[in-house]
Amino acid sequence: MTETTEPESDAAPAAGGGVARLRALLPDLAPWRTSPDFRRLWVAGLVTTFGSFLTFVALPVQMKELTGSAVAVGAIGAVELVPLIVFGLYGGALADALDKRKLILWTEAGQGVLSAVLLVNALLPHPTVWPLYAVAALSSALVAVQRPALDALTPRIVRHEHLPAAAALNSLRWTVGGVAGPAVAGLVVAYAGLGWAYAADLATFAVSVALAVGLAASPAAHEAAKPSLRSIAEGARYAWSRKELLGTYAIDLAAMFFAFPLAVLPFLADELDAEWSLGLMYAALPAGSLLVSLTSGWTSRIHRHGRMVVLAAGAWGLAMVAAGAVRSVWLVLLFLTLAGCCDMVSGIFRAAMWNQTIPDELRGRLAGIELLSYSVGPQLGQVRAGGMAAFLSVRASVWTGGVMCVAAVGALALCLPKLMAYDVRTNPHAVRMKSLREGVAETGS
Repeated sequence: MTETTEPESDAAPAAGGGVARLRALLPDLAPWRTSPDFRRLWVAGLVTTFGSFLTFVALPVQMKELTGSAVAVGAIGAVELVPLIVFGLYGGALADALDKRKLILWTEAGQGVLSAVLLVNALLPHPTVWPLYAVAALSSALVAVQRPALDALTPRIVRHEHLPAAAALNSLRWTVGGVAGPAVAGLVVAYAGLGWAYAADLATFAVSVALAVGLAASPAAHEAAKPSLRSIAEGARYAWSRKELLGTYAIDLAAMFFAFPLAVLPFLADELDAEWSLGLMYAALPAGSLLVSLTSGWTSRIHRHGRMVVLAAGAWGLAMVAAGAVRSVWLVLLFLTLAGCCDMVSGIFRAAMWNQTIPDELRGRLAGIELLSYSVGPQLGQVRAGGMAAFLSVRASVWTGGVMCVAAVGALALCLPKLMAYDVRTNPHAVRMKSLREGVAETGS
């Protein structure tokens, strides 16, 4: 009897340990369980992200069909840039001064109207180019106003210790839509037409607006300044005083500017004689992000967030070097997927640093600066990728961008010691915000 029962007693703890290790890798659902507003916002975001990725693929494809120019496709990023800068900074000030729920609701409705414009243009007998650029610019402005409000709302509806988990869950939401949206968009555009992609995007905005209506009001903090150039400058001065925050902005800006190849993916698919792979190429980056999001439980146990941002950005650049150097479409998809993994690791730890250290009364304005750091880079990156593809070649545009990314990230890491030294357990701003949030929770105010 003893000989038969001892192996079973030894195996049980081993099996239990395996289950525990698996659970430790899975996403932490604490924000979902404890915050009804987070759940509603998460579902609304998932729906609209799926639709937005349909347009994200359809718009450059339509531009390519109408112009046949890589420069024209890359110019989409250029026309999005100015509204992003102007309205990103002002949108951050608005997020601090106004009800965040109202900002989210009205900007979401505006995005639906723009999707309707793209649908009407696609259904014309002879679609024109200028509406594509106009909608891209206006959409960029609305995103720039909305995103700071969304980012500033999260620390209000999620407990301080759950903010890294909330960042991972928000990333998971984005990547699910990012994988499904481009993959479906490639099929929809190829077999049903551009109009169906735009129509589906319009429908998703209608659903997300209906969900956003149920969010609780989120008025401005008592200490918040009125939106003005002076208040924007105040936020910029605070950001400048926080060198570890500046580091996250600079690292992401460099990575996206030098190694963001989305503008040339339609041409890369053609060059590899794999036109069928375009949807998969667009889906590869979010697919990699999804892999990290689904196994993001480990991120809550990491404390040196700055180092992780640097390492992930450097690895992103290396993956792009490989994606541009290989000639097999399957290897290109593999390296784009790996790049997506690196991007998500960087994004989770950047968001954790922002959400756990920035005061509530400045959160919107700093979110506006964050928006510029992770949005201006991709827009300029599209221009860079399109221009270098025209000057050199499509594949050279991809791999040389990766080389420049690695060099820039390495130089920034040497110049930003506070970013490399950041530790959430000892950083004075993180410790202060944790203490304030705990005090609010204890008083119930």
